[in-house]
Amino acid sequence: MNKHLSSFVSAIKSLERVGDCDPEVTDLVYDSRKAKPGALFFAMSGIHTDGSAYISQAIQGGARVIIHESPLASYDDKVVYLRVESARFAMSAVSAAFYDYPSRDMAIIGVTGTEGKSTTVSLIWQLLTLAGKKAGFISTVEYCLGGEVMANPEHQTTPEATTIHEKLAAMRDRGCEFAVIESSSHGLSPRTNRLGDVLFDAAVLTNLTHEHLEFHGTREQYKTDKANLFRSLDLHDHLKKGRLIPSFGVVNEEDTASSYFRSATSKPVYGYSTWADCPRGACATGITEDAQGSTFTFSSSAQVFRARINLPGAFNVYNTLAAAITVFRIAEISLTDLVGLFEKLTPIKGRMTVVDEGQPFEVLVDYAHTPSSFQAIFPPLRRRISGKIISLFGSGGERDTVKRPEQGRIAADYSDIVILSDEDPRGEDPVELLQAIAAGCPERTMGTDLFIIPDRSEAIRKAISLAGSGDLVLLLGKGHENSIIYADRTIAYDEIQEARAALREAGFGQGKAAL
Repeated sequence: MNKHLSSFVSAIKSLERVGDCDPEVTDLVYDSRKAKPGALFFAMSGIHTDGSAYISQAIQGGARVIIHESPLASYDDKVVYLRVESARFAMSAVSAAFYDYPSRDMAIIGVTGTEGKSTTVSLIWQLLTLAGKKAGFISTVEYCLGGEVMANPEHQTTPEATTIHEKLAAMRDRGCEFAVIESSSHGLSPRTNRLGDVLFDAAVLTNLTHEHLEFHGTREQYKTDKANLFRSLDLHDHLKKGRLIPSFGVVNEEDTASSYFRSATSKPVYGYSTWADCPRGACATGITEDAQGSTFTFSSSAQVFRARINLPGAFNVYNTLAAAITVFRIAEISLTDLVGLFEKLTPIKGRMTVVDEGQPFEVLVDYAHTPSSFQAIFPPLRRRISGKIISLFGSGGERDTVKRPEQGRIAADYSDIVILSDEDPRGEDPVELLQAIAAGCPERTMGTDLFIIPDRSEAIRKAISLAGSGDLVLLLGKGHENSIIYADRTIAYDEIQEARAALREAGFGQGKAAL
């Protein structure tokens, strides 16, 4: 997309402008290494560096517009400079304008919460698509721009504003009626403003627990940043292409924060739960879980159905409820039709993914990496598994440190053997990080039922060597991700493929892998 600067510069308030020409802008970039002829470069202030230091590199690459924050020592007469209070904040408004405000042309659904976001985004998109609606989505795991589903190569739930609006524009241009966006607390925070200029029509809360305090500082700030999704519902008229889009919120009634999120918007808010009564929302009762999924009674709007989902894990009943009530309200599809689609829903990669190579024990891969997600996953597995549970996990470096011993405690409560291994150590010492987790399970004996094996591949092979008939090897924390990040390098990594390779090396390999 090419546009002259004058056609969208009014989207931001500049403190100073240097340069009077009206260059054609071909791309928006915040990484100077990606600047090409005609690019607009955002010189953002970051935690570790100042983007102003890379302005000359961006200009050498071809940038012709610079959005920056501090006065500069010199200026290139072939370049337009716009000084603003915050280049990062301005990036959202500029991106929306550059791509012709794509969220004005589709019904936009945002999904936030600590756990379950990626799966709920996928289930909403699947239900819309199965019902014949043209839809796209953006999530931690995958994205779809109106065609095939593609893997997300980044370790970032909500991309920067440039990417968000570029992808929304692609969905719009391909005829999508709906777009579903996984909305992280980082993306909803005014500090990043990644979603600040997206016009949301529906807001979904999966749950709210302890996470990302290294960024937000306090749990209260984490909560208020997430609630910005619900507040945004009151900021526009929801008229898209001449049609008034239903605007509403959806909350997990069993979460103690649900009332806070309800109060964040004047729009209707619908609840879902496994309680017997959930007025104006959706409920699931009589849940029966097996290794392949769950069967339950689904009730909503005075209608009752017997339903089945082929998604392992009882927590997926909650995700399905959230998706169903959202699609029912925003797309006006009958509940009878929606419930009939439940059995066609498929899991996403790295979420309770079964790895089967013919071994006499189970191997499951899941992205769970917080104490609350551990509490959701372990109890039903402990009830179902008659043999040993061998759990393997780590914790992200340079992230919330408070949760580490709590992860260890929960895993030790439900597992027979705990193996601690690298997740993404980043700049931290891997062994010291894992020892912080081990501090949560002091009753375990190192080398007997507690192991610290930083090398993830080696750790998986250790777990498999300890497993016997009827046991479960539970690999947590990496899920769909395609790399492990260290201080000095990033290595390619695929947990599912690594588990499969380890099983084959152990002499299995006659089974059928379930992806």
